[in-house]
Formats: sequence, structure tokens, C-alpha cells
Amino acid sequence: MLFLQSFLPICIYFLLIILIIIGIILGMRLIELIDRANNVLDNVETKVNSLNGLFNIIDFTTNKVEGFTARATDLGSKIVKRVLKKKNNNREEDDYE
Repeated sequence: MLFLQSFLPICIYFLLIILIIIGIILGMRLIELIDRANNVLDNVETKVNSLNGLFNIIDFTTNKVEGFTARATDLGSKIVKRVLKKKNNNREEDDYE
């Protein structure tokens, strides 16, 4: 029994030292992994930011095309309304006569 009282704390301390060493090694590898991930993310961010000009040009172009098509459809609908209004006015005048 005396043997176990002296041996078990030594065994537990030895296992705790091994566990702390493994934790330190894993922590260092995790820090390296996070540094690599940050480098990759920074690289991706710079590449995406380099495409912002292209995206702005595409956005500007689509806005202009949308504005042009909106004006064209408004003009077309006004022309159709005028034609239909003239036909309706002519029919109403024919009905009154």
C-alpha cells in the first residue's frame, strides 16, 4: 500500500507532464495553421479587391442598360396608349354620329 501511495503520484505527475508537452506542441501547430489560413485569406482578399473595378464597371453598365430599357418601354407604352386613345376617340365620334 505504501508503494502505491508513493508510485501513483509520480505516475500521475509524469502523465501530466506528457499531457502538457502534447498540449504545447498542438498549440504551436494550431498557431502555425492559423497563420497559414490568415495568409491565404489575405491573398484571397487582395485578389477580390483587384476585381472590384471590374464589378463596378459591370454594375454601372447594367444600371445604364436598365435605365435605357425602362425609358424605351415607357415610350412604347405611351405610343400604344396614344394610338388606342385615338382609335377609341374615333369610335366614340362614329358612335355619336
